[in-house]
Amino acid sequence: MAGRLAGKVAFITGAARGQGRAHAVTMAREGADIIALDLAGPLPGVPYDSATPADLEETAKLVEEQGRTIVARQGDVRDLEGITAIVAEGVSTLGRLDVAVANAGICIPSAWDAVTPTIFKDHLDINVTGVWNTVMASAPHLVTGGGGSVILISSYAGKKVQPFMVPYTTSKHAVTGMTRALAAELGRHRIRVNSVHPGAVNTLMGSGNMRERLEAAAATNPPLAQMGTRFMNDDSATPEQIADAVLFLASDESVYITSEHLSVDGGAQYF
Repeated sequence: MAGRLAGKVAFITGAARGQGRAHAVTMAREGADIIALDLAGPLPGVPYDSATPADLEETAKLVEEQGRTIVARQGDVRDLEGITAIVAEGVSTLGRLDVAVANAGICIPSAWDAVTPTIFKDHLDINVTGVWNTVMASAPHLVTGGGGSVILISSYAGKKVQPFMVPYTTSKHAVTGMTRALAAELGRHRIRVNSVHPGAVNTLMGSGNMRERLEAAAATNPPLAQMGTRFMNDDSATPEQIADAVLFLASDESVYITSEHLSVDGGAQYF
């Protein structure tokens, strides 16, 4: 039986592991070929373990096990020229582009007065400019192809305050606004643009010293640490649960949905 993305091609950033890998494997399972990009190297200043080339190779293996073709490349979303070339290579190899998922991002918890100019700039460069670069590299191919779906991964922090993460919250609110602005202009090309807003997700972003950094920041203002409590029993979503939401927005089931902001956070935005 044909999958929900049969015959389509999806470009995914931050695809080496975690949510990005889940998006790639889920879409491949549903029939899509994949263009996968990841820095697969050290990220600036993050307290968690960075992805590696081996992680990106594992994503490629998992996609191929679904019977699909993948063009997997190391690249930096801050480099517009570089990712434009990678997308063009993927389209040349796979024949088309139908879906773009701007998933790559960083998160560095800090109390407001511990945020450095470098931390703030890195969030904007990767989480905002990197998302814009992803769209600029892929949207022309969607226009040429007659339409498609752009999915920007924002966050719970793109709808509500994420305590102790001023740069991250700022960047994810920017992605929410970017979704609306791009949806307005790209709609005439039959391109829909939506954002997905995960809450806590069980990925390696919680590795390394991430928990210690969060706890240290929370200790500066303990009442704020209660914000974002989930209504559901689970403390976090799985990457695959986020990927299911992304799959819906990538598929023709959402063909008349655009400029929407889909939360997968267990109700955290309302606490």
